[in-house]
Amino acid sequence: MSLRGRGKIRAPKRGINNDNFEFDDIWAVLSQSLQEIHHKNASSLSFEELYRNAYKLVLKKHGDKLYKEVKRLLADHLEQVGRDEVKPLCPGGGSQVAASLGTAAIERRDGGNRFLMGLKNAWEDHQLCLGMMRDVLMYLDRVYCVDNKEPSIYIAGMGLFRDHILRSRQNEIGRHLNSIILDQIQMERDGDSIDRGTIRSCVYMLEGLYETDEENENQKLYLTSFEGEFLQASTMFYKHEAERLLRECDAGTYLQRTNRRLEEEYSRSHNTLSPLTEVKIRGVVEKCLITDIIKEVMEMEGSGISVMLDHDRYEELKLLYQLIARVDNDKAILKEKTSARLIELGKEINRSISSTTATEQGSMEGEGAGEGSSKITAVAKEDKEAINATTLAIKWVDEVLALKDKYDRIWQLSFEGDKGMNTALSRAFSNFINDYPRSPEYMSLFIDDNLRKGLKGKTEEEVDQVLDKAITLFRYISDKDIFERYYKKHLSRRLLMGRSVSHDVEKQMIGKLKLEVGVAFTCRMEGMFKDMNISEDLTSEFKKHRPRTSEDGEASQTELSVHVLTPTFWPLQAMGGQEQQNTCTYPQEIEELREAFTKFYLNRHSGRKLQWQANMGTADVKAVYSGKKLEVNVSTYGMVILLAFNDVPPGGSLTFKELQTITSIPENDLIRNLQSLAVAPKNRLLKKEPMSKDVRPTDRFYYNENFQSKYLRIKIGVVANRAETEKERRETGNKVDETRAHQIEAAVVRIMKQRKQAVHGDLMLEVINLLSNRFKPDPAMIKKRIESLMEREYLERVDGERQTYRYLA
Repeated sequence: MSLRGRGKIRAPKRGINNDNFEFDDIWAVLSQSLQEIHHKNASSLSFEELYRNAYKLVLKKHGDKLYKEVKRLLADHLEQVGRDEVKPLCPGGGSQVAASLGTAAIERRDGGNRFLMGLKNAWEDHQLCLGMMRDVLMYLDRVYCVDNKEPSIYIAGMGLFRDHILRSRQNEIGRHLNSIILDQIQMERDGDSIDRGTIRSCVYMLEGLYETDEENENQKLYLTSFEGEFLQASTMFYKHEAERLLRECDAGTYLQRTNRRLEEEYSRSHNTLSPLTEVKIRGVVEKCLITDIIKEVMEMEGSGISVMLDHDRYEELKLLYQLIARVDNDKAILKEKTSARLIELGKEINRSISSTTATEQGSMEGEGAGEGSSKITAVAKEDKEAINATTLAIKWVDEVLALKDKYDRIWQLSFEGDKGMNTALSRAFSNFINDYPRSPEYMSLFIDDNLRKGLKGKTEEEVDQVLDKAITLFRYISDKDIFERYYKKHLSRRLLMGRSVSHDVEKQMIGKLKLEVGVAFTCRMEGMFKDMNISEDLTSEFKKHRPRTSEDGEASQTELSVHVLTPTFWPLQAMGGQEQQNTCTYPQEIEELREAFTKFYLNRHSGRKLQWQANMGTADVKAVYSGKKLEVNVSTYGMVILLAFNDVPPGGSLTFKELQTITSIPENDLIRNLQSLAVAPKNRLLKKEPMSKDVRPTDRFYYNENFQSKYLRIKIGVVANRAETEKERRETGNKVDETRAHQIEAAVVRIMKQRKQAVHGDLMLEVINLLSNRFKPDPAMIKKRIESLMEREYLERVDGERQTYRYLA
């Protein structure tokens, strides 16, 4: 048995578990050091030693006691700071802030600024001290606070500042803070200058503090304790501001002040308060100064929106648009007021033209009262009325276009090209244009005037602009079928009388109409041009076919150019075409030429019939006046009248009745042509006795051998493409109603043929939609046409369902 050596007994290791220390001793050192930090004497401290002391306490399970003692120390310090350093700075020595509000602005501003500066310094010192303490107590945060889910010392310190400074019941510093910031902002709104930087520092403090230690972003002290009071005070201020501005300012100044307030609040939110408030305070200003009051501003007498629009105040209108756009994306009030003013101006144009027309009609009736009521006088009055109405038609369109240009500029410069505003303006134009019953006729006359003479000397771009303006007005017309009727009538006269400035421009206009409303609208107009081209070729062939000498061997001095028209393309009745072929008695040479062409044409086209319309043609007549040879362009009727004087001896005359017997020209046309030849002051190829403005049955006419002209070629026009008289308008209206009746019936049949059965309301709606691109159907007319179709057994009512129709195949 071997003996084992005795083991060596060692002293236990020296370690933490054997250190003899007490919590109170270490805490005494720590608390003293923490107080030195508060007193700004931290330079002499050893942070490493302090950290080790805190580390030891946590390691020895004294973290809970250490945590509570640190919080108590911080609370005591903050109570002292609030009581001794911040509260004395409150205006009135800590009494109610309201006591300072009655003092001078400078004293209020300086007193408030001292308080804010003191609070700012206390906050910044507290943050600095907390930062140092966080470094010393880092192990406490990492171990004890994490394990026990307690807020870190820094977060807890923030909460203690909130509770013992701002929300201390004894000091009420938070209440003073809100009141002073609001007072400072009020002073700035009233025009005083304030220290924005100090206020911003205090706001940073409020943004850095939370209602609870969880630090929820929606529970920042700025949002929960200050912002509500700020918005409430701002609401009261801007309500009073709106009332004051309404009393003191005109509309333009009000808009400028409102915009300035919005800019001020934006700047205040970003530079003085918090960007978190920018949207909310903007809403307050917009509601008080715009939403609740803008209607009254727009209706201000002498400066409201009507004055802005009438005087082209683009900047004010732009500001108005921008302010309204802030509160209403649809800009409903702006659309309403702008449209109302536009309609009012448009109706003023309508009334002005209508009153002028009525005045002129009244004066002509007065003139005619003493002259008897003969047919000749009536024709003269009708022509005079129509010529005056034509002038008014051009004036009406020019004024409407000027109004359109004016509002287009406003739309572009002030309303920023807003599509919704453009739609509202278009509806307003359509409203007053369609309110004027003669608008389709007047627009056609305007286009006719431009295509006859108004486009001479203009560039292609200028021509295109005029045509585009015409199309723009055309879009506003609801009764496009009436416009079509007038346009075809005027176009036909331009083509047949050779009065169009350019066929290319004519086709360009038709092309624009086709793009706007489709091929069906322009197919007949295009057919007119086709007839004109065919007629040129036909005339050329006739000249080649016709012998150059007559049967007696003399060379023919008369040439014929014929326009062969397809009746379905040309509005012959609207142009005054006669149903009978023999509308006048032609001179022998002309009659022979006419018969020769008739024979030539019928040999080429069997089964056709020619009807000569003398009222639609023109003629070039060579004549001698004052020993000078002139070439005179007149109507075909004018040529027949002039040639009638070839058989009158020198100095001889013909009476009106004799001319009527010789020429067989219809009385109305004979009157108009004699007025052009013998009454018009510049081109009196004939003399009339007695000389007067009107043509009477007893008048006698002479060949005016003494007529002189500085031109070798002159053109004598007859009243044409004039505005319609009241009688002609009634006839046009009746024909339009007849055409519309057929179109409504065709639409009903088309719909019912497809659907077989339809309820009355649905059928009415579909018919209106189908025909709306040509005219606005009258529901009463639709109902009447449906009844007519039932009488003719195209439709029937469904048994037991009186509002339902069935199509009968």
